[in-house]
Amino acid sequence: MRPAKATAAAVTAVTAALGTAAAAVAAGRFASDAALRAPAGRPLPSEPRLTVHATGTGQISLTRALASLRPGTYGLTGNGTHAVVGPVLETARHEADTVVRRLEAVTHGTLEPGAKVWLTPQVHVGDPYTALGIDHTDVAIPGELGTLPAWFVPNLRDTWVITVHGLGTTREHPMVVMDFLRRLRLPVLDLAYRGDPGAPRSADGLGHLGETEWRDLDAALRHAVRHGARKVILHGWSTGATMCLHAAAHSALRDHVSGLVLDSPVLNWETTLRALAVARRTPGPLLPLAVRAAQGRTGLRGDRTLAAADPTLLRVPTLVLHGPDDTVAPWALSRRLAEQRPELVALRTVPGAPHGAMWNADPAGYEEALRRFLTPLM
Repeated sequence: MRPAKATAAAVTAVTAALGTAAAAVAAGRFASDAALRAPAGRPLPSEPRLTVHATGTGQISLTRALASLRPGTYGLTGNGTHAVVGPVLETARHEADTVVRRLEAVTHGTLEPGAKVWLTPQVHVGDPYTALGIDHTDVAIPGELGTLPAWFVPNLRDTWVITVHGLGTTREHPMVVMDFLRRLRLPVLDLAYRGDPGAPRSADGLGHLGETEWRDLDAALRHAVRHGARKVILHGWSTGATMCLHAAAHSALRDHVSGLVLDSPVLNWETTLRALAVARRTPGPLLPLAVRAAQGRTGLRGDRTLAAADPTLLRVPTLVLHGPDDTVAPWALSRRLAEQRPELVALRTVPGAPHGAMWNADPAGYEEALRRFLTPLM
């Protein structure tokens, strides 16, 4: 081959290789977005779309799928629509490819046949008063990046509960337990943290799966102690549970934390990121690139989350609510945590529940487990 042709061929090969590498990097960034850009209040990629087939008095017909057959009570959301659906109505007439569930309420919009919707653990919309008739105060908490909005429900005890939502939800999600906690006379501080509506964003505009967001929970803990909390119970869902573990391990006020409630905790962020990337149909060979992209974009390191969840570092009673059907945060890690610290960690297994929806699958059982756990801590 002549020198000029050889040089041209080499340049073409290098350019192709660089193009392939750039495409792989771009694909890794896109795959990592499934976790790092999970919008608050929008379903996760793991949540399948369902079609509304029909509605009637007190019932709704949906596409027949594993999701639409789940036990319990859920929000049902679509574009500009929110409703609440209850259990499957086994005796209701339906087509072979549909499922009929009880329709509890339509809180926003209308449900028309053909509409695309998702189930969500976020049952209530609005604020505690408009959704539940519970008096509350809007509070502004000074945080690391700016002012953090929160709802405070006052009550008689000096043990407070700080609630922290997780992936794909907002501070509206913890309202599923707010009335229950109010009946126990526990003050509740329900936090919006960085990236949430009304809260400041991180400098990179990305979520960090609890590794930096926990400092907003630390700010809420300072607010609670400053305003009369003698003891604090941290109750978190998903990455909110991860934030609780970080705060219990690292906060300067961790001695005020008397208990942890962890719902569907993310105990290994890499596993969760991979699961969400797979739900976005990311090919298996690209999953390591998604992890590396997340590390490069955010500084995430698995050792920090694993250290916060180290069983040997737990110092307070902990209730873990999780289930084997969680495809986003593996239940096996929660089971291992409970097995390694049985004197401190109680695990309530919830079958049939997707990520972050342990209350939804069994509200009565969830609240009874919570009551038994909280009573000695009040």
